[in-house]
Amino acid sequence: MDIDVLGLLAAAAGGFLGATFGALIAFVFVGLAVLVGVAVLIGTGDASFLGSVAFGSFLGPHVSFAAGVGAVAYAARRGYHDSGRDVVTPLVSLARPDVLLVGAAFGVFGYLCQGIIAVVPWLGSHTDRIALAVLVSALVARLAFGRSGLVGANSLGHTGWRRFAPNDTQAWLRYQERPAMVVLLGTFLGAVSASLAVTLLSAYPGATGVIYVGFAISAVSLAFLGVGVAMPVTHHITLVSAVAVAAVVARWSLLPAPVLILIGAGVGAITALVCEGFSRLWLIRGDTHIDPPAAAIWPMTTLSLVVVELLP
Repeated sequence: MDIDVLGLLAAAAGGFLGATFGALIAFVFVGLAVLVGVAVLIGTGDASFLGSVAFGSFLGPHVSFAAGVGAVAYAARRGYHDSGRDVVTPLVSLARPDVLLVGAAFGVFGYLCQGIIAVVPWLGSHTDRIALAVLVSALVARLAFGRSGLVGANSLGHTGWRRFAPNDTQAWLRYQERPAMVVLLGTFLGAVSASLAVTLLSAYPGATGVIYVGFAISAVSLAFLGVGVAMPVTHHITLVSAVAVAAVVARWSLLPAPVLILIGAGVGAITALVCEGFSRLWLIRGDTHIDPPAAAIWPMTTLSLVVVELLP
């Protein structure tokens, strides 16, 4: 496992910053950093900024975003804040040093978790390690600071499958929870991201990091969600679609662009449905945030890579 003192210190600082900003704002900065990293990659051919800063031990979602999630869960448990699921409020506003230090601790945990996943045989090279680390960190925060349990009780007293249905008091994004809307968003946003990936890979065939443009745009768009605009959450769709298309291009370079875009659209639709399923499994009835997009990204990335490998 490639862990060094500089990485640990950067993760502690990144976790502290993520708690200071709040998880959502920290993630928006990830998107901005990815855009800068792609620009540097296109201009110089150097992917260091993309790997070391945008997805690295300082700003990577497994550090900064996960730290914001863990810190607000702690703040709610201590009675400093009224919601352990609030990923929007900058936690510096609580004026509680211990909350920010918990963020630093979760930043280090996310860094170590990602490093451990990286050395797991097969899985480390067949999944999105950052997304899986975000999920593990959120599960730890729920178990450590939450009171609802992993699944939680239905506010209307429903049991069985009805327990998982959203309602007026237990929901994630009401405007994109219906299956038809989920599939529509997944299909078209997946196609958009796939189209961007195909176009940029054709122009810069040696710079695979260019596929993250769609993901970056999705991440930056969440800044509007933070100020109350009903924006769709789509970074899981744009990320997995681009990764799947890049894997297909690497395996079958002569496939025509329309086929690749259709593949991206299909992968996007499935990823969107998986994400909504995870939101209903352990977010909407829980008292801490377990991120549905991160929960969907890692298994869909694994599935996409495995399918590409198994096909002739």
